[in-house]
Amino acid sequence: MDDVERVEAAMVAVRRRQSRRALARLHDVQGALYDVLDAVEAGSAVTVSSLAQALGVDQPRASRLVAAAVAEGLVRRQADQADGRRSVLVLTAAGREAAERAHRTRQAVFRSAMDGWTDAERAEFARLLTRFVQALPG
Repeated sequence: MDDVERVEAAMVAVRRRQSRRALARLHDVQGALYDVLDAVEAGSAVTVSSLAQALGVDQPRASRLVAAAVAEGLVRRQADQADGRRSVLVLTAAGREAAERAHRTRQAVFRSAMDGWTDAERAEFARLLTRFVQALPG
């Protein structure tokens, strides 16, 4: 197996674990809602339409996810200051807390996976993975 094949296999394994929401199961928030939190946290002026695009789901699915996040008190709709007819999604205090817990949990899992690596190996992996992800389409 050459290097590109090994990268492909590793990325497929990562995708499968993400689709099974292995990390999300470590929390009390439904896995799909973590995707909403991540997208709202990462974006600016996030709408249901832009969330659908970010998550790769259709508009009705995005609407249901937003409704669930609102019902859980993780996200609220806020009138867009530039266009009052449009609402943007904003994390609530509970949503920010859940996002922070997710960050801490994921970082702990990643730290554990790199246990025994040298500082130089972690730095090089971070540099190369970031470079790789930035070069991917989409």
